[in-house]
Amino acid sequence: MNRLKIALLALTFIGLGGALLSSSWLAGATLFIALTGIALSYRKALPKAGWDEPKELRLLHFAFWFFVVASALSWFNAGLGYEGFKTLGSDVRFILFWPLIIALTYSELRASTLFLAFGLTALSALAAVLAHFAQSTETLTPYLAGRLGGGINPIMFGNLALLGGALSLVGGLYFRRQPSDQIKALVLIIAGLAALVVAGLSQTRSNLIALPVLLLLITPLLTPRLRRMSVLVIIIIAAVSFTTSDRIQTMMASLSNGVLEQGITIRFELWQLAWNLFLDNPILGAGLNSFTQAAAEASSRGDISPTILTCCTGHAHNDVLNLMATRGIAGLLSWLFLLGVPLFIFGRYITSRHPATAHMAVAGTMVPAAYIVFGLTEATLSRNLYLTFYLLLIASVSAAFFRELSASCYRPRSVTVSATVITMNEADHIADCLQSARLVADEIIVLDSGSSDGTADIARQYADVVEVTDWPGFGIQKQRALEKATGDWVLSIDADERITPELASEINHRLAEPDADAYKLPWAVTIYGKRLDFGRSGRAPLRLFRREGVRFSDALVHEKILIPDGRKTRTLRGRLTHYTHRDFGHSLEKSSKYAWLGAQEKYRQGKQTRTMVYPTLRALLTFVQVYFIRFGFLDGSVGYLTAVTYAQVTFNKYAGLWTLGKAYPKNDAKS
Repeated sequence: MNRLKIALLALTFIGLGGALLSSSWLAGATLFIALTGIALSYRKALPKAGWDEPKELRLLHFAFWFFVVASALSWFNAGLGYEGFKTLGSDVRFILFWPLIIALTYSELRASTLFLAFGLTALSALAAVLAHFAQSTETLTPYLAGRLGGGINPIMFGNLALLGGALSLVGGLYFRRQPSDQIKALVLIIAGLAALVVAGLSQTRSNLIALPVLLLLITPLLTPRLRRMSVLVIIIIAAVSFTTSDRIQTMMASLSNGVLEQGITIRFELWQLAWNLFLDNPILGAGLNSFTQAAAEASSRGDISPTILTCCTGHAHNDVLNLMATRGIAGLLSWLFLLGVPLFIFGRYITSRHPATAHMAVAGTMVPAAYIVFGLTEATLSRNLYLTFYLLLIASVSAAFFRELSASCYRPRSVTVSATVITMNEADHIADCLQSARLVADEIIVLDSGSSDGTADIARQYADVVEVTDWPGFGIQKQRALEKATGDWVLSIDADERITPELASEINHRLAEPDADAYKLPWAVTIYGKRLDFGRSGRAPLRLFRREGVRFSDALVHEKILIPDGRKTRTLRGRLTHYTHRDFGHSLEKSSKYAWLGAQEKYRQGKQTRTMVYPTLRALLTFVQVYFIRFGFLDGSVGYLTAVTYAQVTFNKYAGLWTLGKAYPKNDAKS
């Protein structure tokens, strides 16, 4: 490992481990890592090393950027004020996510290293409390009776200490599975428990909700027997924490007297104020610094408690309401993307059979889950410490997670696989297609429909069976190829598709011990020199299946693989590269062909469209689905062109169906 990689790992330890000791350590380490990432990007260090950029990282990158864009739009809409500019300056740090990813991926950050950094975060919580107590003039008893904050805001300290402690526990459980790392496991578990205790002493109410949530997220890492026991233990811990909390007891005492505690009353008033502010400015909000001004005006009118002006005017003490009030619907979407995207990406893998992947997935799920809970009663996304800690946590977890995920497929398949391909003038594609299929197939079968460009001759160099037949349509031809297969499983791919090495490793690994009867393979459409990760690539066609009992439909185009009822289908992560066309002219040729075949197939099925309004609406819906719902806009200009092309195909298909109904009325066709 070179010096730069060691330095990057050291900065990661400083940033995460020193966050609760000094926010400057966290900010400085994050900045230096990001600057290194910018330099590495300029040198194209990762592409030169063969890095296959995960599309999930691009989605995470979008989530961070969207938060910044929502803030910028709100600031612009509110008149470009100076106070708003300061808030925007805090949010802009999120654009450092991609440079952080580049640098941390280059550093070869692994789960084992990152978990040690989490342990340091937990230990720093204890160290911060001890250091602050050493400087205090109080004795231990009154010191502990107060709200411990380690020298910073007790709420922030308590929240981040709790999260650091939970992440340290995940690391301890990971090392517990390694016979040679039992000492590390013990240290991280003790550090994690100590951090949880320290977090409890901060008397932060949101921790009482977050604690059981974070502990429950750990349960998938346990054995089934321990899992059942742990749920009971978590319930007991939550109950004890709740009943022994001084602040909860004070709140309950107030309720018993029919009066809400002042802190709760204030929050209700702030939430109502934020909601009213959103209703007045629903699209882009009232402005980044609008809440403070609105609180002052409400106080002068007597609409809110006067005490709010002295304690709580900076934000609405709720992330969602605060973002909606200041940034409108754009702010709500920014919250959903920022916390929801990592929650979805990591949450899918918490039950992975690969220990490092599963533990990193749990850690990655914990971070947004914790911030969601913390944000119920606190505007975490309005405070610099929270923002920077979240940024570095998600970037470091992502870098380590995808490195572990790429190393999680290593087993050889235990079943035989037949690959089937149908061809017609595919000389430009067939060799590469069959070579890629050989990575996972014991047998390759090619059915050619009378190619005139030598496709069949090329195929004979790579395939086990090559036959030339007539052309009855896509469904029937693929069924013919399927009937010639002898393997336990069948991989049905098209000549313009490729099995990438990463996908091949995943297929072989899954088929060592199949957990489903069929698998969908996500497309990675490649056109005009660009790989599309979204939009057109948002689909995952069924391509790999257990042969017994399966058949193809007899559709002329867009045939379906008919799987018997009761069989399980899963989607793999690896990408099936799809070279849909050679150039734009070829795209137009294929589009018109498939549109007309699709129209004929629907007419054959007895379907019809009575007006041209329907083709138009379907085309618009197709564009919205491909470009917006499937995030096709993240693929740039090619993504836009692809969405328009798809919309055109949809229009042509249903317009063709309309013409068929006009030319051949149903009654005439039957007679």
